[in-house]
Order: sequence, then structure tokens, then C-alpha cells
Amino acid sequence: MSAPRAVVLVSGGLDSATTLAIARAEGRDCYALSIDYGQRHRIELEAARRIAISLGAVEQRTMRIDTAGIGGSALTDASIPVPETPTTGIPVTYVPARNSVFLALALGWGEVLGATEIYIGVNAIDYSGYPDCRPEFIAAFERLARLATKAGVEGRGLHIRAPLLEFTKAEIIRRGLELGVNYGLTISCYQPNASGSACGRCDSCRVRRAGFEAAGVTDPTRYA
Repeated sequence: MSAPRAVVLVSGGLDSATTLAIARAEGRDCYALSIDYGQRHRIELEAARRIAISLGAVEQRTMRIDTAGIGGSALTDASIPVPETPTTGIPVTYVPARNSVFLALALGWGEVLGATEIYIGVNAIDYSGYPDCRPEFIAAFERLARLATKAGVEGRGLHIRAPLLEFTKAEIIRRGLELGVNYGLTISCYQPNASGSACGRCDSCRVRRAGFEAAGVTDPTRYA
């Protein structure tokens, strides 16, 4: 009997790489999906390709959408600076409806593949406060998936898996290392330079660096 299929959202960052490793360890045939949505840190897409290869994805696919018509985020609008000091509330790096759109694309591809699960590396502990990284959102999207698809209507609805939801960043790193993740392939920075070196100042860099420190392991990130 063939292994169950899963679509895994892979951004090129630390969390999604760990999620792909977990899905593989759980015996899934993994189909890695990355999204080119006009992000200023598009260099992460090359990292996603490397990660998918290194972790044995059956296929890696990049889908392209244009969020310029939405705007409102420092990750898609170069005129909005990426914060380099801690902020309160939901930060300007929040991309409106991003995970809703990403999961919708994964849902469509998953239904065509006959997948049983979609894996996403959202985290509600050490994160930036994005509303679409919360457990309530994941549960609500799974209900939507069962209502919105032929597979769901026929009783074959896809489950949304978020294995890192309750992990600290240090716990994520330790789990990934246990599963053979090479974090030197990943990039988390919101504003890396042209060579892929991380700024070390944005919120994502700060959370990542603190995670490696808390885990007690060497941070392989190349900082500018």
C-alpha cells in the first residue's frame, strides 16, 4: 500500500522546514508547495527548493499570485519599512489573508493529488502575533475545507495539520535537528541582502536568533 499523500507548505524558513521533516517522519509522501506572492524576500523561494530536495519531497511546486493589489504589508510594499525594533499589536509585516490564501491553494492541489492532509508550520508561541497563526484559525479552515471541496462532501475531507502550533522556537529547532534538518539551508529574514545574508534586526531574525540561543545550539544563519 502506498503512503498517504500530504501537501506541505514550505516557505524556505525554519518552521516550514521542520514541518516538512515531521510530515516525512510520520510516513507521508510529501508534496512541497511554495508561494511566490510578491514578497520582498523572494530569495526564500530558492531556500524552499533546497529544503524540499534535502528532505525528500516527492515534488516541489511554486505557485505565483500577485498581492500587490492588496498591499498593506511591509513584506509586499517596499514603501513600508520593515520594523527593526519590537512593536506592539499586529506588526506591519502581517500580510492580509496570507495563510487563508496559501491554505486554499494547498487545498486545491491536495484535492487533485488525493492527499489526506495539509501541513502548515504556523506557531502560536514564539511568533509575531499574526491572527492567521492561531489554533482557532486552523480549526476554522479545516471546517471550511470539508464544506468547500468535492472530497469533503464525499467524506474524504483533508485535515489541516499544524504540528508546531504549541512549540517554542527552541523546541522546534531541537525537533528539527533530531529529524536531520539542515537549518543552514533555511532563511527567515524579512529583508535579506542580495547574497541571502540575514539582516539580524527584523522581528523574524530576532525570534530565530533567540530560538537557537534557547536551544543551546549554534545558529548557522549568515548575518550581514
